[in-house]
Amino acid sequence: MDMKQLFEKGVSFIEFVNQDKDTHKEKTLEIYNNAQIQDIIKSMIKSIDKKVNALVFAEIWCPDCMINVPVLQKISDENPNFNLSIIPREGNEPYLEEYKVGGKTKIPTFVFMDENFNRIGAFIEKPLIVKNIEENGTQPEIIVTKRKYRKGEYVEDTIKEIINIIKK
Repeated sequence: MDMKQLFEKGVSFIEFVNQDKDTHKEKTLEIYNNAQIQDIIKSMIKSIDKKVNALVFAEIWCPDCMINVPVLQKISDENPNFNLSIIPREGNEPYLEEYKVGGKTKIPTFVFMDENFNRIGAFIEKPLIVKNIEENGTQPEIIVTKRKYRKGEYVEDTIKEIINIIKK
């Protein structure tokens, strides 16, 4: 199966969220509904003038998916050139081989493709700013960062990183 076929097999954000009837759905929708995006970031999103297909490997129970998949939907809400399709990691691991981190498949993994489904780049798990603090910060910095991240306070960092990947 090629990437286009895989993309066509996926589900929308709402279908993804509705895979759960309880806390995972609530948390995902809370991040989505509370995400505050500054006008300058919205302008950056709207400036994407080419079609982008985002193939999302995610599971509804995953904390990083609950945070970052809603961010991707926010981008799609702001720019009709941006389409997303969500598929489970489970059963699709062979398509994630080149995106492994430390030999492990991480979710969410967003694979960005152009209108012809040629790969542009990928976003894996969480924004680099959070990864860097987790790897290099002091224990108090790590704790504070993780709390803020889980509340959705790094939404704009994720958006900027995704825009940079797409505009390469």
